[in-house]
Amino acid sequence: MLKTKLSILHLVISIGETNAAYNEHCLPLAEERDITICTYFRSDITPPANIRLYRGDGSIKGFFHELKAALGAKQYDVIHIHSPHLGILFLLCTRFGTYRQFARSAVVTVHDSYTNYKLRNRLMYLPIFASLPRIICCSQASFNSFPTLYKWIAGDRLGVVQNGLDIARVDHIAEKIRDKVPVQTVDFTIVAISRLVDVKNPFAVLSAFEQSMDQNSRLTYIGEGSLRHALITKSREAELDSQVTFTGLIQRENVFEHLLNADLFLSTSRGEGLPISVLEAMACCRPVLLSDIPPHREIAEGVDFIPLVRPDDVSGFAREIKKFRRMSVSERAMIGQKCRKLVENRFSLDAMHAGYEEIYTQIISRGPIHSERILVK
Repeated sequence: MLKTKLSILHLVISIGETNAAYNEHCLPLAEERDITICTYFRSDITPPANIRLYRGDGSIKGFFHELKAALGAKQYDVIHIHSPHLGILFLLCTRFGTYRQFARSAVVTVHDSYTNYKLRNRLMYLPIFASLPRIICCSQASFNSFPTLYKWIAGDRLGVVQNGLDIARVDHIAEKIRDKVPVQTVDFTIVAISRLVDVKNPFAVLSAFEQSMDQNSRLTYIGEGSLRHALITKSREAELDSQVTFTGLIQRENVFEHLLNADLFLSTSRGEGLPISVLEAMACCRPVLLSDIPPHREIAEGVDFIPLVRPDDVSGFAREIKKFRRMSVSERAMIGQKCRKLVENRFSLDAMHAGYEEIYTQIISRGPIHSERILVK
């Protein structure tokens, strides 16, 4: 039976090991859809041969050059934009002339909550909410975070599709590296994953670990950011060098290796969209301890095995860490299995893709550009 392949152009700041737009929206559908990516920054990653990539050079001029090349190369059913910066540049590119027709086929995903955006990004979203056909928040918490003005401007063009996790990809990577995961030791290992910036509250992770640690405690913090040097300095001053490791950015397989070797995943973040790293830890059957913020409440809704602690309550985090450390390995494993089941039931990639399929259908039915369809058996 013949069917048509949707042709999608994704506009992404950059593609990388942790980029949700690339890992959740593009890679899993590379066989099912005709996917093209246009980035603002260059990347060392080379996508599969069936994904066409236009690489910007980190400048507005360079991005416009690549975007126009992508738009001129073929026609698309949908233009999917993953950043307010690129939303504004897309609006400028399609405001007049040759590329104007593409604007009516655009959807923008809001990957974070309003409170986490800088003022300039908040202002960028105003014309985006006012102009583009669909604006989709990555979680109900993200939707709820936007002021009434934005919701009024967007009206029924604003919606929610919860982030989903590519569990099959997690399992595939886990299977490849399972032999690298050491047998259980007396160590109690905590893993945290985030950008090392203020909104992610990394100093609370370090302080909670310091308050809760014993001689067998270990902390691995995966991520990069402006606070890394200060965090390392504080760790050294507290004489935690032998028990705390800051990895920086590492390959995806190494991330999952650390997760599979962890006893607990910890996030003290003050703000998120719907955090993929938390879902990844849960898919790896790790117990999670999270800050009490709306996106984490959305993940933990209706369950009693995910503790939530106010972001700056370091003592509260330390108490919960000690509770997990006192548990037996089998008790933590049982909680980890519950976390895995929760992700499977409520945050699957299939559910997310089904939500966007509906959005794409709505855009196409409103008079999209007629694309050059590819017929496949």
